[in-house]
Amino acid sequence: MKLFVDTGQVEEVQQAAQWGILDGVTTNPSLIAQSGRGFKETVQAMCEILPEGAISAEVVSATESEMLREAYEIATWAPNIVIKVPMTKAGIPVTSRLTSEGIRVNMTLVFSVSQALLAAKAGATFISVFVGRVDDISNDGMNTIEEVVGMVDTYGFDSEVLVASIRHPMHVVESIRLGAHIATMPFKIMQQMFAHPLSDIGLERFTEDWRKAGLSIF
Repeated sequence: MKLFVDTGQVEEVQQAAQWGILDGVTTNPSLIAQSGRGFKETVQAMCEILPEGAISAEVVSATESEMLREAYEIATWAPNIVIKVPMTKAGIPVTSRLTSEGIRVNMTLVFSVSQALLAAKAGATFISVFVGRVDDISNDGMNTIEEVVGMVDTYGFDSEVLVASIRHPMHVVESIRLGAHIATMPFKIMQQMFAHPLSDIGLERFTEDWRKAGLSIF
C-alpha cells in the first residue's frame, strides 16, 4: 500500500519524507488556505521534497473551461504533480480530457460506487473515496471502499483506489484488509501509526537490562 500525507504544511511533508515511507501528498483548498503560504510555492516545495512522489494539487473553479485552464497552469509547476478534480458533471469531462493528454488526475470527493465508476471510466489515476465524512453521518465509509476496490478489480480499471478522509489508524488497517491501493492521512495519524504500548514496554525493558549489565556496543 502507498502512504500519502494529507496536508498543506511543507514542514510535515519534510518530516514524513525523512522517514523514508512517504509515497505522495494530497492537498486541498482548505489545507492550502490554512498553511499561510501561497498555493504555487507550497506545491512546488512539496514536489522538490518528494521528487519521485505524487503531489496532488486541486483546481478550484466550477466550470469545465476554468477547471481546464487552472489544470494546465498547475501541471506546469512540476513533473510529479497530479491534478485534483472534484466529482462533478464538469469534473468528469475535465478528467477525460486531461488523462487523454497524459496528465494524471486525482478525482476527489467520491462517496459512492457509481461516482467511482464514472471516475474510472474517465481515466482517473487516483479515485479518492472519502470514509471519515461518511462515518460522521452515521454510515460506514469502509463499505464503499470494499465495493470500489471490487469494481476496479472486476473490470480491470487502471485507476488506484485512494482512501481519503482518514480519521484514525484503524481506517488505514481496514484499507489494507480491503485491498485499497493508497491511504492518505493527516500527519498526526501517520505519527500515531508508530505507537503501540507493547513496543514502549519492550524497549524500556531491553534498555534497562542492557544498562544493568553494563554492556556497550563500542
